[in-house]
Amino acid sequence: MLNKLKKMDWGILAILAVLMIFSVVVIHSATVGTKYAGSDIKQLMYFGLGFFVITFLTAFDYRIVLKSWHALYGIGIVMLIVVYFFGATINNARGWFKLPGGFLLQPAEVVKIFLIIGIAYLMGRRQGDKLTFGQDLLPIGAFVFLPFMLVMIQPDLGNAIIYLVILLGMLWIGNVKYTHVLIGLGLAVGGILLFFSLFNVFNAEIKDYLIEKDKVHWYQRINTFVHPETATADESHQAVNAKIAIGSGGLSGDGYLQGDMKNGGFIPYPYSDSIFVVIGEEFGFTGAAVLLLFYFLLIYRMIMIAFQCYDRRAAYMVIGIVSMFVFQVFQNIGMMIGLMPITGITLPFISYGGSSLLLNMVCIGLVFSIKAHQEKYELADQ
Repeated sequence: MLNKLKKMDWGILAILAVLMIFSVVVIHSATVGTKYAGSDIKQLMYFGLGFFVITFLTAFDYRIVLKSWHALYGIGIVMLIVVYFFGATINNARGWFKLPGGFLLQPAEVVKIFLIIGIAYLMGRRQGDKLTFGQDLLPIGAFVFLPFMLVMIQPDLGNAIIYLVILLGMLWIGNVKYTHVLIGLGLAVGGILLFFSLFNVFNAEIKDYLIEKDKVHWYQRINTFVHPETATADESHQAVNAKIAIGSGGLSGDGYLQGDMKNGGFIPYPYSDSIFVVIGEEFGFTGAAVLLLFYFLLIYRMIMIAFQCYDRRAAYMVIGIVSMFVFQVFQNIGMMIGLMPITGITLPFISYGGSSLLLNMVCIGLVFSIKAHQEKYELADQ
């Protein structure tokens, strides 16, 4: 066990330590003087638990998890079904289990890891050969489609999109045929254009339907992104105020604890989904750039681990995790500066949240396990 722990990536641990400090400091600023005061201490405790999880998983052989992909997938599907009927509703989505101690568990977050493991196993059966449409792409697509639909009906658009991003990222390095790539891109672009065209044509009907189903927030988010000029003040206040706050930070920011937009309800959830607004306002472009630099270093070191893998399935798992992190960073920051529609996606390792942070730390633990168990061996069990 000690030999495995010696193979931990100390560079990644150092990056996580920096992100932890950054997270606690910013969460303190976002919650001081509010009913959420003390969330920074809870976040520090979650980080401590997360580092313990990383240590445990480093010594744990990831191949055991790969062989259990059937069971993990089944557990994930059951969790998504149960939470839809018996889960707690937060931010208009029924997607959380309330556990003792006030801890919230979001099954959609857990399923991300299960999908990465399952896709890696299914792709690994080819051992690097071209993926075929009937034997590989269709089964893998169905494997992702079921949890995608279960999460969409909660509704949780953010995590549902992440499932697709994970799939695309892993397929990209899985030796997929270029013809299949072109067909997939064509369908994706066509689907997006068709969606926005229908949204424009049937705008009023869609709004009335979603209001009737008590899901008007979906319409507000999409309409604010597609037609910001027609959105009402209530619909666009988060997007508009976020850009104002980030812009007011300028190059070096207004100073720590000096941000105004996070107070008074101008920016909802400044300690969680909207935490990048606090960073931009108080630390400016410089602080945001430093944060992005550490994200780049984290992703770079993870990709290097993938390159060093003898086991293709392990490399696929790492790339799946990388794809998830990259998209979450892009989406969270993009929605705060008007490049992406607003969703409930958190900023990895920075936003407050027990389940999301711990699941991210589990992902890092799996990457460490892969790094620690890359002895040469025959892949006879594929």
